[in-house]
Amino acid sequence: MLAVGPGSRCVDATLGDGGHAAAILEATAPDGKLLGIDADPQALERARKRLSAFGDRAILVNDNFANLEAIVERHSFRPVLAVLMDLGLSSWQLESGGRGFSFREDVGLDMRLSPSQPVTASDVVNTYSQVELQRIISTYGEEQQARRIAAAIVRHRPIETALQLARVIEAAVPRRGQRIHPATRTFQAIRVFVNRELETLESALEQAVRVLEQGGRLVVIAYHSLDDRLIKTFLRRESRDCICPTGQPTCTCEHRASVRLLTKKVVKPSAAEVRENPRVRSARLRACVALGQAQ
Repeated sequence: MLAVGPGSRCVDATLGDGGHAAAILEATAPDGKLLGIDADPQALERARKRLSAFGDRAILVNDNFANLEAIVERHSFRPVLAVLMDLGLSSWQLESGGRGFSFREDVGLDMRLSPSQPVTASDVVNTYSQVELQRIISTYGEEQQARRIAAAIVRHRPIETALQLARVIEAAVPRRGQRIHPATRTFQAIRVFVNRELETLESALEQAVRVLEQGGRLVVIAYHSLDDRLIKTFLRRESRDCICPTGQPTCTCEHRASVRLLTKKVVKPSAAEVRENPRVRSARLRACVALGQAQ
């Protein structure tokens, strides 16, 4: 979908461990360049080691992709022919990040991707009202048992570790044959809220379209429905010339399409991919081509 080749300049807006970045740099050899962005300084250092063999072809930046346009300008990184966003957490962050992303970790409740962010998961869990906790868990986790979980959290405060929080949730909402752990959606909700993931994603998508050259491609991979719904809505809107309400007799919005969809329907992993790596089972890929009007 990225359609990169020798000499292409690409932005990996969610660098992570650098796996996609390495593949892009190989595909764009010998003179293509990559601008890699990640809000997590630990992830950036892991990627830096992985990509060291590519030398100055890889420019790595510790920042949030909410600042994508400013980062591209600051590094004079034009023309941009492809932007990749692979959302969610890396396996390393989940398994050994030490910040409480996983309900199996007996570590403090942090959940920040960047240590510069002001609000931690502990702040949310231990100081927010039951009403606000219920809203966060319901809105960002789409958890049907949000009220019961919020009440249990307030009743058991203070809660100091991720494992302790998971046990409180599991006691409040027993598994009862569920495939996923009862704490999964709550942990997702708190992480999304702490890192303002939906707000930053929408801003990053808008900026990605603006920085792409005409014919450049944006590819986004999401892992849960909130992200995918936002991406789908954004791409559909930006692929239309008119976004006036249905039934309005004449167009007054003056909106012009800035992208052409490459994926009319979402792309899901094959059964073989899921067998090889079960964590991709929820991955959803959408892509588009920039038309250039947003420049």
